[in-house]
Amino acid sequence: MLYHIFYYLSDIFTPFNVFQYITFRAGGAILTSLLICFIFGPYVIKELIRFKIKQVVRIDGPSTHLIKSSTPTMGGVLILLSVIVSTILWSRLNNRFIIWLLIGTIWFGFIGFYDDYLKLKKQSSKGISVKWKLFGQVFFALILAIYLNFFPSNLEFNTLINVPFAKSFFVNLSFLYMLFVIVIIVGSSNAVNLTDGLDGLAIGNIIIVALSLALFAYFSGHFKIANYLKIINVSGSGEISIFLFAVIGAGLGFLWYNSYPAEVFMGDTGSLFLGGVLGMTSVFIKQELILVLLGGVFVVEALSVLMQIFYYKKTNKRIFKMAPIHHHFEMLGISEIKVTIRFWIVGIILAILSFASLKLR
Repeated sequence: MLYHIFYYLSDIFTPFNVFQYITFRAGGAILTSLLICFIFGPYVIKELIRFKIKQVVRIDGPSTHLIKSSTPTMGGVLILLSVIVSTILWSRLNNRFIIWLLIGTIWFGFIGFYDDYLKLKKQSSKGISVKWKLFGQVFFALILAIYLNFFPSNLEFNTLINVPFAKSFFVNLSFLYMLFVIVIIVGSSNAVNLTDGLDGLAIGNIIIVALSLALFAYFSGHFKIANYLKIINVSGSGEISIFLFAVIGAGLGFLWYNSYPAEVFMGDTGSLFLGGVLGMTSVFIKQELILVLLGGVFVVEALSVLMQIFYYKKTNKRIFKMAPIHHHFEMLGISEIKVTIRFWIVGIILAILSFASLKLR
């Protein structure tokens, strides 16, 4: 919004020219979302406590988590509002990627909010049924996949998948690409949701992945940089970095309250939309497989749950002491803080490897 107001006034006041630069507006976005979290965070937490919106803890989990039943949840509302307000203020609202990301934020945020609401109403760790949750996620992803089929990010590479570490190696999925888009978005949304089980674990890794994708988006939207790095150039994708910097700012602000011992949890309200928009971003900038590497922590968390379910159904035994895998490490006697920080370190290493793939092409 500020771009549309001040940049067009630059003929009158030249310094307003700064609003044309993505880097300037990205800085504004991260500071705005961060300040919103710092200013309104205490109020949101106070209101969540007042309305007794508290975490429902799994009774079969680590005993150390039972104390968390008194911690307020649905703090993802704070992240969601911070991201939306900051994005509206600092991005170009006529950019199609920004429009889709805002719609996706609201859509997945609503699914998460309703899921959290049902958990509180039932006083159970189960909210929306898996069937209906997946239906809502797949429905949105399908609509987006259809849109990208007719209005691709890059016409030349519409159904092609770029393989990381390879300079000019692409896999053509043809008509299966739409299904691939759905898997990436829905998978990313649920993987982040499953990771959100320890104080600061999910949001810390979201910040790492969002920062990395923000740089990829900026590179992708810059013709010369994209050509130099041998990545797919997507016109207008640089604007996505502003949205992601808003996510980073909101993530840092939320981590202030979510770090151990957490004063508030994000709940599905935050995790579902954050995972969803990361998946959407990777699709928009044609770096779908980079997200698999970047978000390796989320991928492993999701796979650990699938493996546990499959193996238990086949053998009536468990591979892990508890899934997702972060609980397995807790059950082995490793402290929650150490598990969280080690997962952050793994996330940083994966981010470094992702950027290393650019030089090895």
